[in-house]
Amino acid sequence: MNFFRPRLGIDLGTTNTLVFVPKRGVVLNEPSVVAVSERDNKVLAVGAEAKEMIGRTPESIIAYRPMKDGVIADYKVTEAMLRYYMRKALGTWNFFKPEVMISVPAGVSGTEKRAVVEAAMKAGAKNAYVVKEPILAAIGAGIPIHEACGHMIADIGGGTIDVAVISLGGIVSSTSVKCAGNRIDHAIADYVKKNYNLAIGDKTAEDIKIEIGSAVPLEQELVMVVKGRDLLSGLPRTVEIKTNEIVKAVGRELREMIKAVRHVLQETPPELSADIIDQGIIMTGGSSQLRNFPELVFRRTGVRANLSDEALFCVAKGTGIALNHLETYKKSIIAKK
Repeated sequence: MNFFRPRLGIDLGTTNTLVFVPKRGVVLNEPSVVAVSERDNKVLAVGAEAKEMIGRTPESIIAYRPMKDGVIADYKVTEAMLRYYMRKALGTWNFFKPEVMISVPAGVSGTEKRAVVEAAMKAGAKNAYVVKEPILAAIGAGIPIHEACGHMIADIGGGTIDVAVISLGGIVSSTSVKCAGNRIDHAIADYVKKNYNLAIGDKTAEDIKIEIGSAVPLEQELVMVVKGRDLLSGLPRTVEIKTNEIVKAVGRELREMIKAVRHVLQETPPELSADIIDQGIIMTGGSSQLRNFPELVFRRTGVRANLSDEALFCVAKGTGIALNHLETYKKSIIAKK
């Protein structure tokens, strides 16, 4: 083991990429977006800078997300993005090749895993390990995964919801459904289009979700003024939207996510089910922060659900902890290349 070998944990998400450096914590949290110029296929901007360009670029520049539903959709661009984030996170240690641990959704195939490993190696990693998201989320949320006790985790990101029951350091039953934060954003945009004849962009839809969205109807609704383009006149217009409209708009997507949770509960051995009733379901990931989501899970499954602290950072923190204790976790976690 090289003393100077830097280590990076990367939560490679559909929406955001987080980089964790042991002893320093999460050093980088930026959108998984890359802006490419069409003429010479050159990467112009990555992360926050590139996200600003989405929906605002001239024809010669394309800003897009190289990750789709938690897996690599565009290999070359993902590699460029990884290289950029690794350099940025390492800073002055840039001349040492880092050991990298990357999260992948629970339902990922062998080919998809290899694609992630290869992208990381080409981007300049010395070694790359791939680990399933629910396990990392559990470690990051502080769950003692090595105990002979069932823990259920629902990691809800931008592209996928990963639900798993973990016991003795391994996944007992799990599912990964490609319905999460981004689908909620689309549902909100569709609703505004249908009901108000107003076209809004992805970023506005995401803002609505964060500002006034909720998983269950509220007695005291929140209100937000939304700006967009009128589909009939083609001119800019503003409308007021309330929380309970958004609850209605995203109902179908939320039902699909709850179905994933119920499916895993139904597949769980009885002994572990008893543990889960005692412990509750732990919710992690950015999209689990939707108002009252744990309440909805409880209403639909009868099992208590708790939002973990710093839900957005759980997977990234998990990569850091696993990197620090590689030997302990080698058996149970690291997917074979």
